[in-house]
Amino acid sequence: IFMNFPQDQILTTMQLFALGINHHTAPLAVREQVVFLPERLSQALSDLVRVKPVREAAILSTCNRTELYCAAEHPAAAAEWLAEYHALPADRIRPYIYTFPQRDAVRHMFRVASGLDSMVLGEPQILGQMKQAARTAEQAGTLGTLLGKLFQRTFAVAKEVRSTTAIGANIVSMAAAAVHLSARIFETLAGQRVLFIGAGEMIELCAAHFAGHQPQRITIANRTLERAEALAQRFQGDAMRLDEVAGRLADYDIVVSCTASPLPIIGLGMVERAIKARRHRPMVMVDLAVPRDIEPEVGKLDDVFL
Repeated sequence: IFMNFPQDQILTTMQLFALGINHHTAPLAVREQVVFLPERLSQALSDLVRVKPVREAAILSTCNRTELYCAAEHPAAAAEWLAEYHALPADRIRPYIYTFPQRDAVRHMFRVASGLDSMVLGEPQILGQMKQAARTAEQAGTLGTLLGKLFQRTFAVAKEVRSTTAIGANIVSMAAAAVHLSARIFETLAGQRVLFIGAGEMIELCAAHFAGHQPQRITIANRTLERAEALAQRFQGDAMRLDEVAGRLADYDIVVSCTASPLPIIGLGMVERAIKARRHRPMVMVDLAVPRDIEPEVGKLDDVFL
């Protein structure tokens, strides 16, 4: 499949390359420092193309990776920009960055879109995330002819992989993993009360997986109550505002959080109070956000499985 990508499109004076960090190369504490917030992504792309000698650019930023796909004369410029944009010393992230030039960049994008480079092998969400990255770059005016053709070929490759191999036969996702982890702590999920924090795609997937086990209660907490109510209604659940979580956390046995908040939503003190109110009945907390929604110190509490 790779050899079908027109070689004259990547062997030009303008180098095509991919660079970034992911779950293979960097710990979460580093990855969360280079996340791009969705609402700022277009401006970031414009800044990259304007400030550095980069002709075309797209940025993929997910919970497991931040990657830049670029066409430029000097690939090192994008790595420098990545550190500058996030106000980090270059040597803070340099040990974790990988760079794929030309043909290797094409192969890497094919692998990522096909789910071969994911933390959960074969998970299908990454393809949608790559399509969104391409749309954002197109809207920002940074996609260009070379990257545009590469993304289209990448999507075709991912589709062929899905349809001609067994990679999607037994789909496992982070959402399914959250259910499995919870099931290891509780004998059955049928009697548990589950709180989901956030109302995005990941929370929607998690809620669908948990709903299949018929928990006693499902609640969606979100900054926008209307959005939480709309999602909760799909799963016969209820909704609350995000600022209500602190007072009601003790009511829930399982908490799954995935928001775009730049700061933790659930702190150590909040969980300590909840555990005391629960008389030390165990809680499972699953943090799928990058940057993290739950302070890591929470995992040190005896009655919390983070």
